[in-house]
Amino acid sequence: MVLSPKDPDIAFNEFINDLPADYEQKAYDFKAFCRPRKVKSPAQLMQVVMSYCGIDQVLREVAGNFTLLRERISDTAIQKRLRACLPWLKALLQQMWPGIDKVAGHLRFVIVDGSTVQAPGSKGTDYRLHVMMDLLKLEILNIEVTDKREGERIDRYPLQNGDVVVADRGYNQPNRIIELSKQGIFVVIRLNPWSMPLHWRAEDNAALNGQVLDLYSHLKYAKEDKICLPVWLGKPGNAVEGWIHAHRLPPDKAKEARRKCRKNAKKEPSKETLLFAEWRLIFTTVPDAVMDTDTIMKLYELRWQVELLIKRLKSVLDADTLRAKQDSELANVWLHGKLLYALVVEKRARQQFGQEWAQLTDRSATWWRSWKMIRHELAALITAPDYWQEENRNACKKVMQERPRKRKLQTIGDSLAKLIESCQKLGNFYV
Repeated sequence: MVLSPKDPDIAFNEFINDLPADYEQKAYDFKAFCRPRKVKSPAQLMQVVMSYCGIDQVLREVAGNFTLLRERISDTAIQKRLRACLPWLKALLQQMWPGIDKVAGHLRFVIVDGSTVQAPGSKGTDYRLHVMMDLLKLEILNIEVTDKREGERIDRYPLQNGDVVVADRGYNQPNRIIELSKQGIFVVIRLNPWSMPLHWRAEDNAALNGQVLDLYSHLKYAKEDKICLPVWLGKPGNAVEGWIHAHRLPPDKAKEARRKCRKNAKKEPSKETLLFAEWRLIFTTVPDAVMDTDTIMKLYELRWQVELLIKRLKSVLDADTLRAKQDSELANVWLHGKLLYALVVEKRARQQFGQEWAQLTDRSATWWRSWKMIRHELAALITAPDYWQEENRNACKKVMQERPRKRKLQTIGDSLAKLIESCQKLGNFYV
């Protein structure tokens, strides 16, 4: 073991440098840290948080590592300190989101999506993650944690005038889309024809203008493979302009889409459902003069990037391996601490490997391997094994040992121990 006379806090300072400058004052403001006892500073408290939330040490491992670095502390004491950290972590997360600086007159393309987190032994959804990212920079703009009762809402994200939001069909929410449109926020959404009240928009044809759109008939008799239809979204008096972009799938993909449609349906799908499956349907409030059908289709395909981000959070940083019980204080602390850890990982990856790695304008690599490398780097900063104190080893063993319980740990027993001892002396089983 390498021993160092240096203060163990020095090892963690490099991690602290990636947090907001006032993280320490906020620890006092939100009463996460009140007075020094065994945990003597907000920096040490953050190290405890990252041990539990970032690198997923269990409470006794956190206590053991803290004991090796400083002095003996129990897992119960660690748990009490973690429970007080939730407001502090939420405040730091809000500061860590990138600023919304943009050149006037330019659009900001963002992707939104949601995912689920399950507690140990759970058979369903326990928490939801709501993710928003910059499409061009592939940068996390916002992540919110809610309980399972909070569904996906397109207006829950911090959007601003001029944004173009790309989302899947789960966000076919007409009233919310109408409100966003009034705020100057555009949407590009995979269309669910059953969820959206659409009417013809034909200013040059008063008889047709405002009539309910029969999308099935229009697609059934369409001769073109690419169609753009101007429509009204909403009811008369509360409607906004929109466009439906439709792209017919190639015959082999259309056949596969119909097969999946039948497989996933509880009963035989309707003729409308089977026909819609043969087309990629996108609804947007972006004028067709700005983005034609090909551009809209290409833009929607890039929505997959938010799926990959969520997959990185879960597979590289284990954001879906929640250990604490549902609705417990530690579960919320763990989730928010994990998100703070993820932001530090992304920030350090961009600092060390450069922004150009993942900009869609000129891509040369993805973040998968760099995130893995940064994760190992941060684990060393958090645990700081070079600063472990040799004299604290026995105290660490006591902190991490099993709790007294009725079922004792297995041993070989006295008789078998004597037999083994005899055999070792003789070199075999024959006496």
